[in-house]
Amino acid sequence: MRVGPAGAERPVLLDRNGHHHDLRPVTADIDGGFLADGLPRARAALAAGALPRSSVAGQRIGPPVARPGAVLCVGQNYAAHAAESGAAPPDTPILFYKAPNTVVGPYDDILLPHRSTRTDWEVELGVVIGRRARYLRSPDVALAHVAGYVLSNDVSERDFQLAESGGQWSKGKSCETFNPLGPWLVTPDEIADPQRLGLRSWVNGEARQDSRTADMIFTVAFLVWHLSQYTVLEPGDLINTGTPEGVALSGRFPYLAPGDVVTLEIDGLGQQRSTCRPADPDTR
Repeated sequence: MRVGPAGAERPVLLDRNGHHHDLRPVTADIDGGFLADGLPRARAALAAGALPRSSVAGQRIGPPVARPGAVLCVGQNYAAHAAESGAAPPDTPILFYKAPNTVVGPYDDILLPHRSTRTDWEVELGVVIGRRARYLRSPDVALAHVAGYVLSNDVSERDFQLAESGGQWSKGKSCETFNPLGPWLVTPDEIADPQRLGLRSWVNGEARQDSRTADMIFTVAFLVWHLSQYTVLEPGDLINTGTPEGVALSGRFPYLAPGDVVTLEIDGLGQQRSTCRPADPDTR
């Protein structure tokens, strides 16, 4: 975990017994450098009693990974979501990018952009890279390059994404605060199978999405392998693996409005809760 004011978070380890420990004896932050080789050192320090207890009560929970070098997103990776979007299931993964500065904490506000009328929620399994992945030989080796899994909200403004896109989706994906992340980065030893997780969302307490990662068209292992054929994945990079059906784009639910509360959860990865409010005007 990362705890504290935005831009000044400190690293924290949450153990299996629910105790929080100061991770600063091992690393200054949970970033790509730490994720590349620091997890064994953190485990060893915890076992040796070298990580003092740390209270997080009353403090802001930040995103569990410092600003990623890249946020890679996979579109329409659940067949039912592709159908509600009016598209056939893809034959190959659809890739788009979000700006890394969209990543905020799991309880931070979602800022509705100026002119926004169609801001949408998307609960997703996030995958954080821990080893450089370049031209991996097969999906069989891909999960060895994963540092952990995280709850992610791929917030989207559908007019910006579709009507004003010019053919690409990133305009509707890269608005500020459009990727609440966390509360925790969970290491792979805690997740027996990333394709056996339930994921759910609510708006103002009303159920929206309820699915399982088993319904992904392309698995986590396949995605990491596939993306490595086109780009180099670096430690700390985040992959959003797609959302199931139940978003506002389906036409079954209203889009987000000021005051709406979006709650997401994934089995074993915790819960996040974000309140929507209008983005402040630029007064410069």
